[in-house]
Amino acid sequence: MKHLTNQKILSIMLFALVLGFQSCKQQPKEDIKEVEKEVTIKAEKPEYFLLRPDVEKAYGYSHAVKIGNDIKISGAVSMDDEGNPTAVGDIEQQMKNCYADLEKILKHFGCTFDDVVKEDIFTTDMASMLEKSAYRAEVYKNGFPTGSWLEVKGLALPEFMVEIELEVHKSE
Repeated sequence: MKHLTNQKILSIMLFALVLGFQSCKQQPKEDIKEVEKEVTIKAEKPEYFLLRPDVEKAYGYSHAVKIGNDIKISGAVSMDDEGNPTAVGDIEQQMKNCYADLEKILKHFGCTFDDVVKEDIFTTDMASMLEKSAYRAEVYKNGFPTGSWLEVKGLALPEFMVEIELEVHKSE
């Protein structure tokens, strides 16, 4: 009887093994078609913007350059249209003047401060800048961009206490 039971177990195992091998049969592979697609990338020309053309030409820079959806904006300082420093000795007003100029540039490109992705601030007096920085919350109402704040020995003219540069991404 024991021999018969072993024979049944062996038969069942053999049957399971045959079923297992049948299920491992490879299915026929579908034909893989390779598709070549030609992609043409059109080079984008930079668009230059001068906020104060005479001043910027004299110093040799463009205030902003747009390529594609990205805009780089040179550092804004507190100056009048002739390039003379304004709000001398008043870091808070200089900061406000910088943001006013930056807003003009953003509007030229159809952007707002919500489109700013990076802001770098250079200041000759970090302690005062930190005291007056709450004004930035009025500028960036929906969140602050990334960026760095750096205290420097000096800016283009000794009367300048703050310079702010931006990087912008304009969504389509």
